[in-house]
Amino acid sequence: MATTIELDPVSEPEYGVTVHQDLGVEVRDGTRLSTDVYRPADSDGEPIDDPKPALLVRTPYDKRDRTRMEDHGRWYAKRGYVVAIQDVRGRYASEGEFYLLVNEPEDGYDTVEWLADRPYCDGQVGTMGTSYMAWVQSALATLDPPSLSAMFVNQGAANGWEAVLRHNGAFEMRWLTWGLTIGGGFARRALEDSDVQRALADVDTRRVLENEPVLAGQSPLRHIPDYETWVRELMTTPGDDELWDSRGLNFTKYAAESADVPTVYAGGWYDSYTKATSDSFRTFSEAKGSDHYLIVGPWTHGGVASWSKPYSGEAWFGEPAVTAYLETRLAFFDRYLKGEECWDRDPVTYFRMAAGEEPTTATGTGSGKLRHGGTWASASDWPLPSTEETRYYAHPDGTLAPHEPDAEEASTTYEFDPADPVPTLGGNCSSYYTFEQREETIEELPLADRPTLSITGRGGFDQRTREGTFGADPPYGPLEERDDVLVFRTPPLDEPVEIAGPIRVRVYGSTDAPDTDFTAKLIDEYPSSPDFPGGFALNLCDSVCRARYRGYRREPDPVEPGEVYAFDMEPYPTANRFAAGHRIRLDVSSSNYPRYDVNHNTGESPGGRERRVATNTVHHDAEHPTHVELPIRPLSGE
Repeated sequence: MATTIELDPVSEPEYGVTVHQDLGVEVRDGTRLSTDVYRPADSDGEPIDDPKPALLVRTPYDKRDRTRMEDHGRWYAKRGYVVAIQDVRGRYASEGEFYLLVNEPEDGYDTVEWLADRPYCDGQVGTMGTSYMAWVQSALATLDPPSLSAMFVNQGAANGWEAVLRHNGAFEMRWLTWGLTIGGGFARRALEDSDVQRALADVDTRRVLENEPVLAGQSPLRHIPDYETWVRELMTTPGDDELWDSRGLNFTKYAAESADVPTVYAGGWYDSYTKATSDSFRTFSEAKGSDHYLIVGPWTHGGVASWSKPYSGEAWFGEPAVTAYLETRLAFFDRYLKGEECWDRDPVTYFRMAAGEEPTTATGTGSGKLRHGGTWASASDWPLPSTEETRYYAHPDGTLAPHEPDAEEASTTYEFDPADPVPTLGGNCSSYYTFEQREETIEELPLADRPTLSITGRGGFDQRTREGTFGADPPYGPLEERDDVLVFRTPPLDEPVEIAGPIRVRVYGSTDAPDTDFTAKLIDEYPSSPDFPGGFALNLCDSVCRARYRGYRREPDPVEPGEVYAFDMEPYPTANRFAAGHRIRLDVSSSNYPRYDVNHNTGESPGGRERRVATNTVHHDAEHPTHVELPIRPLSGE
């Protein structure tokens, strides 16, 4: 059993680098996309004549950013690759209007073929990138460019309706905060108009979130109306609209006709794309004949910075979590674009949180972080063939147990007030940003130099509010003490329980409102200890279900007040060992804000001003056995 990822042999730097800046790639509608090309050079600084495989990065974050120049362009060019870094349509130096994700399939296809046709490219084009730079890879792959040869998709999407844009009907609010900060803050209008940039710099997105709902023309997005348009469309468009079947938003729909090339889908257990990463690997590895790989660490969102940290939020995993991102990508491309003898690994490599030799008692690291630990493992497939799906049922006394309740009638009722939602504390969050409020003017300190602050935190957090928790007021304390949070927990475990794979929750619920939400959160509950006298409730994953979209439907269907329905949810997959003495805990509520937008319980959320308090009921009896389904991994043979 590997405790760390062993580095594959990779190409050594042997070239200089020459850069050709702002080449105009003309795509099919005549728009020119600005592209920098990094080429291997000889000792005299002249580009070599020998054609090389090419790597393409398409970004909305400025191709001239120093990190992208060094980590994407120069680093791989020194090792024998042509590297093209392109500003996507409507961003920075590229022509056209930016509309989130819509034009990326065609623009990406045309750029791949343009690059393959250069005399310095050997006809092979690989793609790479994280987040939006992962979206654009999968988008262009749906059109099957002839020259596309390999992809390294780090933390990208699969089906935007099912997760990452909307989630069982709820809107992930990070797209609003992204639009107000690192998205809209660097929109062309903001870059060209100091008044617009000044208006956005003065915005604290926490105030915007506090004053939800965000109405058209009444938020800072009004200064960049094209961005306001796409944010509101993603927020409010019903699930049965054709938008959600477009090639830029829904890749798994086009699996049969997408490119069949070797692909890595990489992600983190605390990333905002964890479910999508897993879904993409499952869908495309089954649909295609090429080699496909899944890599999942204990990381939050990001590339080099994320992979190089031994912690996520307040959870410390130790040095095994630190992994060489650039070298891992290089080994993959060396294998599939150069035919090198490297990349000898199983299809699945994943981090088993809390497994291995790290302490499992609630000890700290001296920095307030929980020493959770972990180790790496590999497998032939995902979900793991060896896991056994086991249901843990909610019982009337608050117990969570692997046997069904026998009560004829049992339920718990609470009031869900949308004006006082349950605060988000870490988890699978990204882009919940605000620009740091500064006294300097835009002229003295441009947006590009202003730090961003996380509103929610991301990664593993003790589920208790504290000073600085968005949406929380003193006295601070555990979320479980709220009247609108229902807690079901096992007794202290006699022996460890390890899970690895997809998580499923079914809440049998009813409401007196025409619409509402139910949420679920899986927690590893540590007992009290000297370092953490109150214990430590470590969040693992969560989900939400909007009542009118229950049952994974896309056509909204209002609920009948008082009728009991099954609300199915899929908290993002995870891999974690619950140590002996710990408890497995399931929290059920109706909000998790600002991770998801708040349901106003009127049937019009999001977007309406009206709110009403809903009386929601969770049923946990023999006929309505609310439960969480866990993929239990056998511990024998370790």
